[in-house]
Parts: sequence; C-alpha cells; structure tokens
Amino acid sequence: MTALPSTGDAPEPRVPDRARRRPERPLWLVMATYALASLLVVSLVQAFLVRVHNVSSGSMQNTLGVTDRVLSSRLPYGGGGPARGDIIIFAHGDTWDSTVRSPDPSPFKQAARTFGDITGIGISNSNYTVKRVIGLAGDTVACCDTGGRVLVNNQPLTEPYLFEDIPFRAGSFDCATDPRSSRCFGPITVPVGNLLVMGDHRSVSGDSVAGCRSALATADCAKFVRLDQVTGKVIAKVWPPGPVG
Repeated sequence: MTALPSTGDAPEPRVPDRARRRPERPLWLVMATYALASLLVVSLVQAFLVRVHNVSSGSMQNTLGVTDRVLSSRLPYGGGGPARGDIIIFAHGDTWDSTVRSPDPSPFKQAARTFGDITGIGISNSNYTVKRVIGLAGDTVACCDTGGRVLVNNQPLTEPYLFEDIPFRAGSFDCATDPRSSRCFGPITVPVGNLLVMGDHRSVSGDSVAGCRSALATADCAKFVRLDQVTGKVIAKVWPPGPVG
C-alpha cells in the first residue's frame, strides 16, 4: 500500500537560544541600577547598624584625635540607654536644644543636606557631637573632691582618659579659694530622660558643665543631652584603626 502524506501541521523551525534572549540593557542603565542598589545598602547600614563620623574638634583628645574617623552603632542600645563612661554621638541643630540646623541659603547645599539626611552620606541638617557620658538621669554630679576629681552621687570617678584637665591645686587653687579653680562646678542633678556629658580634654571642652564653672553660675547653667538625641555608641576608630577607651 502506498503511504498517504501526513495531514498534520509541519513542525516549527527551532529558534536558536540566542534569539530567544531578552535584549541587553544599555550599559548606563546597568551601572545606574548597581549604583542605586549600593546606595540603598549603604543607607540601610548607616541607618540601622553602624555609621562613620569624622571627629572635628579636640574635646575628646587623646582618646579621639582631631580628624579621626570613628564608627558608631545603635545596636548596643537596643535593650536600654547609654551607660556611664560610654562615648556617644548625638545629633542636634545649631544648639544642643534645637533639632535641626538653620536652612542653608544655597539651594545646592540644602539639597546636599537633605540627601545626607536620607542616605547618611555627607552633610545633613543635623550637627553631630561626640562626648563621654558622666551622669545619668537622677544622678547628682559635682566637682571637686580634695583630689580634684568629679563626683557622681558623692562618689569620685576614676578617669584615666583625662587629658590636660583644668588646673587645680588642693589648698591653694581649689573650690574653696579665692579665686577658685574653674574645674569646680555643681552640684547638678540630671533630669529624667537626659544625660550629662563631658569631654576627655576638659580644658577645651564645650560640654554639659562648661557654663557652670564660674562661681557666679546660675542654677540653669548646665546643658543636657536628651536620650532621643543619641544616635549611637562609639565602638571603634576606623582611621587610624583601633579601639576606643
């Protein structure tokens, strides 16, 4: 018998794999995608894990030097607030009491600040200051005992990190002499929800008690750091690399 021809459709020709691939994206689009992804990762890391800050003053010498880069983290305070002796970073505006800096007249600089607020990169609408926690909420802080030491709740602090403290000589230039040593201040009680902070380089530090070192200081001379201003604990020096005291 003669075979009849098939009445089915002829098979479609096979399309090469290369022809089925999607068109390649332009190089600029690939680079932009990677850049945005990297920016997102850096922003998330700085917002929730760690952040790099540049030390711009000498108030924490010699623990931290001018131009040192330090790493701060929110993680140590996930279950509570700072402890006495911690070195912290806190945010503020033009003064410690304000929340943001005054607007910059340059729209480009203001845009850069807004970019910094969002990403944690570069300048922002906040100033950041580094100090050491001396007094917690409810503590009474004063200076000095006969040895020139800071007292917290009438107990003297041991502060091996101090550098170039304000002059104090027991019996000749102390808190009872005239003139008295400007190392002396207080007593000051730390309000609820606040911290009293000081710099390790006491003689140049504009800290919580800087306005209280005069015999004529008023009762409201101290300035405090609110707990909600604290952005992290300094955990390491990035450059030069090393631990912090």
